[in-house]
Amino acid sequence: MSVTERIVLSASRRTDIPAFYMPWFMEGIAAGAFTVTNPYNGRTRRIEVTPEKVHTIVFWSKDFGPMLGRGWDLKLRDMGFGLFFHFTINSENRILEPNIPPLQERLEQLNELCRRHGARRVQWRFDPICHWHDAAGRTRNNMQDLEQIAAAAGRAGITSCVTSFVDLYRKVVRRTAASPIAFFDPDADAKTELILSMETALAARGISLQTCCERQVLENLPAGSRITASGCIDGRRLAGLDGPGASLRRDTGQRTGSGCRCTVSVDIGDYRLHPCRHNCLFCYASPLAPDGGGPP
Repeated sequence: MSVTERIVLSASRRTDIPAFYMPWFMEGIAAGAFTVTNPYNGRTRRIEVTPEKVHTIVFWSKDFGPMLGRGWDLKLRDMGFGLFFHFTINSENRILEPNIPPLQERLEQLNELCRRHGARRVQWRFDPICHWHDAAGRTRNNMQDLEQIAAAAGRAGITSCVTSFVDLYRKVVRRTAASPIAFFDPDADAKTELILSMETALAARGISLQTCCERQVLENLPAGSRITASGCIDGRRLAGLDGPGASLRRDTGQRTGSGCRCTVSVDIGDYRLHPCRHNCLFCYASPLAPDGGGPP
């Protein structure tokens, strides 16, 4: 018997809805629909968002505090919505990520998400890995808190981590021109060495490593590595949580050429109407002319 395909709602790759726009999101849920604008051609369409129409709501955030504090996640679950959470937790660095909560607060949020919904519904992202030269010309990266985060994630029941290297879009390079650091892209050997050391550190905590849109990195790994490509929105994984009905078709609107394995979803975020206030130095998003995919 065929199963009717239902929407996987992405909320959102384009901004941080759980941190900044949950009242707006809950208004849309109450109304039963969102009007979504395509950021590239300006066309709009109405997306119905009832539990009968939506298979899973996939949230992406660096700060789930507002959602958890108001219990909006529990309300959505009680309404019958399937939920999945992408939680980006990177090392604490106020130059890179000036407006996110302290690391310990974010780790407590991670634990609470796993307690409420089960660790299978929570994906930890350490994203992106950044390399830069500081004002003194020294080479730096943002890996210093990885062990602490991995330890907390392992205790919470997290079993996988998704990562990628920073993409140096033109807007990112322009933004860093006024900062005390200058990003650079390491060579293939340096990336391989770092990602393998990351794999080893995470494996000690029972956590596997996946990459997001890093085809060349994967191709350079030795045969013994167990690092795999991520499908950050994975219809098969979601079906395992909430039953059949999530699309299993590859999302051709994502960066398939770079190795993206995501399945089809509908993103309801808007660069212009919902600008992200984290103001991360490496962020690809912009109220003007978005030029690449990826999570907040």
